[in-house]
Amino acid sequence: MPSPLVSVVIPLFNKERDVLRAVSSVLSQTIPDFEIIIVNDGSTDKGPEIVKSINDHRIRVIDQPNAGVSAARNRGIDEAESDCIAFIDADDEWMNDFLETIMRLREKFPICDVFATNYSYRRKNKYNRQTIIRGLPNGFREGVVIDYFKIAAQSDPPIWSSAVAVTKKALQAIGGFPINVTSGEDLLTWARLAVNYQIAYTIQPKAYFHQAEILADPPRRPQSPDVVGEQLKVLLTGGHKSKIDGLSEYIALWHRMRANIFIRLNRSNEARKEIFKAISYSKLSLKLCLLTFLTILPFNVAKKFIKLFKIFGAFKIKQSQQCI
Repeated sequence: MPSPLVSVVIPLFNKERDVLRAVSSVLSQTIPDFEIIIVNDGSTDKGPEIVKSINDHRIRVIDQPNAGVSAARNRGIDEAESDCIAFIDADDEWMNDFLETIMRLREKFPICDVFATNYSYRRKNKYNRQTIIRGLPNGFREGVVIDYFKIAAQSDPPIWSSAVAVTKKALQAIGGFPINVTSGEDLLTWARLAVNYQIAYTIQPKAYFHQAEILADPPRRPQSPDVVGEQLKVLLTGGHKSKIDGLSEYIALWHRMRANIFIRLNRSNEARKEIFKAISYSKLSLKLCLLTFLTILPFNVAKKFIKLFKIFGAFKIKQSQQCI
């Protein structure tokens, strides 16, 4: 049998409430020539039973012991029969023409190996907001992204794990998703691809990011050592100048996000270290000054200032689930 036009990889871990919605959104695509590879990463709920009960020959469910989302995605990459692999998380959702849009981008921009669409945020299954993407050329609708890091440093993540497809050869060339990273593995993967390959992008939102109803508070402590930060710095020395333009600002953003989390965890010393790292990769900004100010305040006072800054829009630091 010929290979499918696209392989869809869904990592699954304890998403029994959401996985049927994700799979149904794939099955409703206007392009029917695909396979769905669901990698059950040691789920302990009924999610695997739910997907195994779906009667569709295009679905394959692979069971493995829990090894993390990167290992699950990498297993899907290895099992994929197509040379184009699209990803969707088990709690997200595609519009019915997502794959059609991806295939159009691939045909229109054959020099590219990464194909991504814009997306919208949803909470409690209701539209929340569309992503904010800054730095694209005036009048840009779709095309090859030139300044990925400049755009990413001032926007919501332009590439997101449920609104992207990548050629299998490109994924294999960068080693897939990093398995030694507890948070930010997506961000690092897109950065590695951006340094080495061309990205085709459309501003049309074709997927829904279903945000958790209750965000973690306190947030999860940033990984130590900072694998993502160190690997981003490696990219600075190995990429062509035109491909890494803006990467320093992007690295500064990463450290700024980590500083923000450390402040919320009442760990001022760690926060200051991250702020100093951010300053070393970027010019001093109002946000960095505000972060530094918060680290010298008593924790309860700092929390009140954070709320005040948010009200006036002075403390808007991106906290995408894929970035922190």
